[in-house]
Amino acid sequence: ESMIIKLYSKGVTTREIADLIEKMYGSHYSPAQVSNISKQMIPKVEAYHQRKLSDKFFCIYLDATYIPLRRITFDREAVYIAIGIKPNGHKEVIDYRIAPSENVENWTEMLQDMKSRGLEQVELFLSDGVVGMKTVLEKTYPKAHFQRCLVHVMRNICAKVRVDDRKNIMNEFKQIHQQPNKEAAIKVLHAFYDKWNRAYNHVIRNLKEIEPDLLVFYNYPKQIRASVYSTNMIESLNNVIKRKANPKAEFPTEQSLDTFIGIQAMSYNERYFNRIHKGFSQVQDTLESYFD
Repeated sequence: ESMIIKLYSKGVTTREIADLIEKMYGSHYSPAQVSNISKQMIPKVEAYHQRKLSDKFFCIYLDATYIPLRRITFDREAVYIAIGIKPNGHKEVIDYRIAPSENVENWTEMLQDMKSRGLEQVELFLSDGVVGMKTVLEKTYPKAHFQRCLVHVMRNICAKVRVDDRKNIMNEFKQIHQQPNKEAAIKVLHAFYDKWNRAYNHVIRNLKEIEPDLLVFYNYPKQIRASVYSTNMIESLNNVIKRKANPKAEFPTEQSLDTFIGIQAMSYNERYFNRIHKGFSQVQDTLESYFD
């Protein structure tokens, strides 16, 4: 049964699991029996969603990914995911939830639920450019700061410029997060404005509007800056989830998808339980000082 659950968590379909178990152990299980065994994880997933949370995280990454789910009106549903790193460098999937599409109302509910379960203090949130996200964060965690993912910003810029200019623009924009300090980064950013404003006035205008959220990561120790200017860390988890979900084509129910994501989240937390994220071990005392 533990092998069945392990195979299920790897994205193997119930029919394939039934065939594999018969070949490996000589025991015949129908796909329905395999499905029932995997349902043993449901109480564990429910307990995961209700567990008490750590009272503080240094940073929290927020992102949504889309997974096929069989419903009447939607065929791909948003999975909202929050991953946090504590001041001691330990990281975990804090929680996730499933909804038909991504919107700030669902993010609001998820953040409020996290707070009600004990997560009182957050120094920094990282997210892409979901409209209204910053306002939601200010209401739920008014003392927290907000860093917009620079990788998402760069992708958005590249989507709005001519193909011939993309390589140069991408290389120049990358320089913004490679400076020794915030002052130098501001100079590079403003030089970027000056150079490309004539050709792409609308792009530069949009950048200026979000400038306060672009360089927040420079306020923190240089040892961890590479980890806190983008949401790359959470995107790598999203890619794993998508890859493992791919063989299933679609999930038949929301509960089956919830169980599958829950297994991935608990497995991630178990794997990284005592590991310190790169750069954090050197500045642990500094990061603790940001909290009351």
